[in-house]
Amino acid sequence: MSNLVDLEQAVEKKVVKMAGYAVAEDKMLLATLGLGSCIGIALYDRYQKIGALGHIMLPENPGGKIITKYADTAIPFLVKKMEELGAKKRRLTAKIVGGSNMFKSENGESVMKIGQRNIEAVKRYLKKENIYLKADDVGRDYGRSMYFYTEDGRVEIKSFKKELIVI
Repeated sequence: MSNLVDLEQAVEKKVVKMAGYAVAEDKMLLATLGLGSCIGIALYDRYQKIGALGHIMLPENPGGKIITKYADTAIPFLVKKMEELGAKKRRLTAKIVGGSNMFKSENGESVMKIGQRNIEAVKRYLKKENIYLKADDVGRDYGRSMYFYTEDGRVEIKSFKKELIVI
């Protein structure tokens, strides 16, 4: 396995910002940086080598226009964008990262539980869409950055608290 690729050295790369997304074909590096309570979701069709990366901020859309911000609207949207490139929904797998407990009260209790709510919503909507959750690195109390390689579906996770993780 390779080590984390410097974004500047990658041949083709795209950084996904908060509430953003990217869909790409073979040999792209998609990255989202600084995931706290948000969820980075990588969807992949390994036969077509088509991938999508989304940076989901909240569980449900209350009617907002930025549909990629919310788990319930982002997941079907990403599937649709992948299908437009030739992916088949029945072959999609998912990997998710983030959902940390970033907000604590003075006594250490979780406040708002946004990270946990995001994890639960993403898993619920993946199940609803019949997309297999292949791997995750979620929860706990630290941020992460996620690097998704569409060539092979590999996801590398970097954080200050742990060594490089590959899922």
